[in-house]
Parts: sequence; structure tokens; C-alpha cells
Amino acid sequence: MPSSQRLTFHDVDGNKHRFTLDPAASYHNYDCKKFSRAGEDKLLYDDEGFIVRHGLDVSRHEGEVDWNEVKKSGFDFVILRVGYRGYQSGILKVDENFHENVKNAIEAGFDVGVYVYSQAINEEEALEEAELVLNEIKDYEITLPIVYDPESVGWDTARTDDVQPSVFNNNTIIFCEKIREAGYEPMIYANHIWEAFILDMGRLRDYKFWYADYEDSPQLPYDFEFWQYTSTMKVNGINKECDADIWIRPREVPASSGL
Repeated sequence: MPSSQRLTFHDVDGNKHRFTLDPAASYHNYDCKKFSRAGEDKLLYDDEGFIVRHGLDVSRHEGEVDWNEVKKSGFDFVILRVGYRGYQSGILKVDENFHENVKNAIEAGFDVGVYVYSQAINEEEALEEAELVLNEIKDYEITLPIVYDPESVGWDTARTDDVQPSVFNNNTIIFCEKIREAGYEPMIYANHIWEAFILDMGRLRDYKFWYADYEDSPQLPYDFEFWQYTSTMKVNGINKECDADIWIRPREVPASSGL
């Protein structure tokens, strides 16, 4: 796509943003007209060229989870938070429910990926986050990608407020390469704000993306394999509303576990 092409999207608060597309980035080939909602429930993608699976992402905030009940509700993958860094303290911690969640989710038959909530301000901290993930997952069969989740803190002051985009991009690459060296598939979590204004989508084009956007079709054309499409899913087995995701894979691509 030409570098001069500009698009407009709106955020969750309804604010409009205009940005210039990165011509070096990877773009998806989904037909946006084929996305639909099953009422107010799951997001669907009806395209014979793709395999679609439904999943959730979960942390300690969802409390105790009955994974067998979740499985009965038609979900078959989960991305679990393995750790997080305090957005003011900078302290890196293991998610308090991670080990219980990962054991029970695997036992219930879920394909499992993990993510770390990053507030790294330099490459050393990003590497520390990767090392925490690798240490905590070593005893489990992780069949889905390991995700780097850098986020802005809009509701409070944070240690990352003055971090420049170039640093965020360097941190992302350091994390992903450490994960790749360990034999896992790295992936990057990003919403439309991060993809449009912070991440260098051309520089990061060789990594998979987990896109976050709560509209009925993706507002940005950049490539993604996983899509977090709501934060208000109600699921049997979880007492709180939670994030829901779809995983879209071309049929001609060799499938991993469970496909």
C-alpha cells in the first residue's frame, strides 16, 4: 500500500484518529464482510478458506475458573497471563493464578498460550520479562504463541509515560527473539492505537500479532492471527466478564495442536 494512504479509526471512547499506513507492514487478507456476531455473543468469521477457533484470555482478575465448564461452552483455546510488571513500581511478578490456571486448562483439553503484561522501560527489563515467562512455563506443554503485551496506562501515571516508540520497538524485538531462541513462537499484542502510532509495523512484520479491537470488523488492515474482540464475554465457569478471542488460520497452512 502507498505510504501516503491515510485511514481513520475510532478508539473505545469514540475519539477519531487518523494515521498513515506503513507500506512495509504485512496486511491481512480477511474479507471484513464475512465477520458477524452471534447475537451479542461470539464473533464469527464465515470463510471456507480459513479455520476459526474460539478462545479466551484470562488472568487472576477473573478469579477461580472452572475450566471444564468453560470447555463445554464451546471454547477450545486460552491465552493465560503468566506475569506482569507494576506500572508504577516496576516490580515483575508471576500472575497469582497462573499455575492453577495452566494446569487445569491443559487438563480440560485446552490449547494454551501465555502472555506477560509489560511495563518495561528498557531492553534489560524486556529480557527479564522473557526470562520470567520461560522459567514459569518450562513444566507445561504450551502449544500456542508466547505473547509480549506492552500497554499504555490511560487511567494513571505510569513509569512508561515518557518512553519513546523506538524503545518500545526495541523492547518488543528483544523479548520476541529471546522467546524464539527458546523454541517457542513469539507474538505481539496490540490495539489500533499501538499499531497506528507506536509500533513500527514494518520492522515487526515477521512476528505474529494478536489484535485488540472491539468493533464487529477490524478497523486496521495490518495482519493478525488472533483477535481480541470483546472484554465483556459471559462464560459458564467464570464468575466475571472476560476477554474473548478468535484464532483465524488459512486452511492450507499446516495446523498445530488441536487442528
